[in-house]
Amino acid sequence: MLPFIEIFGIRVSMYGVCVLFGMIVSGILIHLTTKKRKDFSYIQIVNIPLFSAAGAFISAKLLYFLTRLDIFFTAKAWENFLYSITEACGGMVFYGGLFGGILTAYIYCRLAKIDFLLYADIYAPAIPLFHAFGRIGCFMAGCCYGIENSWGIVYHSEYLEPSVNGVTRLPIQLIESCLNVLIMLVLVYFDKKRLKKGSLLALYFVIYSVVRFSDEFFRGDDIRGHLLYLSTSQWLSIMLFFIGIYMLLKRYKFDKERYERRLPSGEIPEGYVYNQYAGAVLPEEQHQLEGSDKD
Repeated sequence: MLPFIEIFGIRVSMYGVCVLFGMIVSGILIHLTTKKRKDFSYIQIVNIPLFSAAGAFISAKLLYFLTRLDIFFTAKAWENFLYSITEACGGMVFYGGLFGGILTAYIYCRLAKIDFLLYADIYAPAIPLFHAFGRIGCFMAGCCYGIENSWGIVYHSEYLEPSVNGVTRLPIQLIESCLNVLIMLVLVYFDKKRLKKGSLLALYFVIYSVVRFSDEFFRGDDIRGHLLYLSTSQWLSIMLFFIGIYMLLKRYKFDKERYERRLPSGEIPEGYVYNQYAGAVLPEEQHQLEGSDKD
């Protein structure tokens, strides 16, 4: 629809613009949902997404590459190897980014000796909100388009897949964007219920997996590949759904005593102290912060 815009004579990707807005709005959401809480560190709330974003980017590219391996099974691929590499690495897969980002965040939290589940729930509502802007970016770029339909959007300047032009297609990107906003609202609502740690992330897994499994039937692109009549993303959705169900059952049925409920706003977890700038921090972090203030 509008893959690029010009800003001061510079060609800028609309997908990138949407991602940037998604980051800003998601950051605002995290601030609004945590501004009265003291059970976390503002330092870590910044550090975690920095590392997680790197892991998400790499894994999103890697999964896209794996879905495009067919490029290398043609003679032309080897005749123009650099072009083939560019084509195979030219996109990203959301599920790759999701799994890679969460894994990177988990590893960082383990190394930093902080509560991964606490921060996972803080970020959980921001994930679908950020994704909503990403899907708008997909719509603007013309990728991830929907099936042919009696009503919808007609592309006229799609350059990534010219065969899409001139055909009325379901705007599945915008539909999924709206559904992601609804998921965000559901998670914000349950965030106020002081559920057991990790529950919001589990809820996100369950709800989004159902949404993604369903809307895959209305996707018109076949880039993700299929196995036994289901797309790669649908198989990943099934896996994510059962992971979320397992997480919830562990917390509320099979292993109730192991998982704590989130502390009420204003309370500080055991072993932490409160810093007016950084929130809940370890005592050694408090000394470091006090030392930097004196400098």
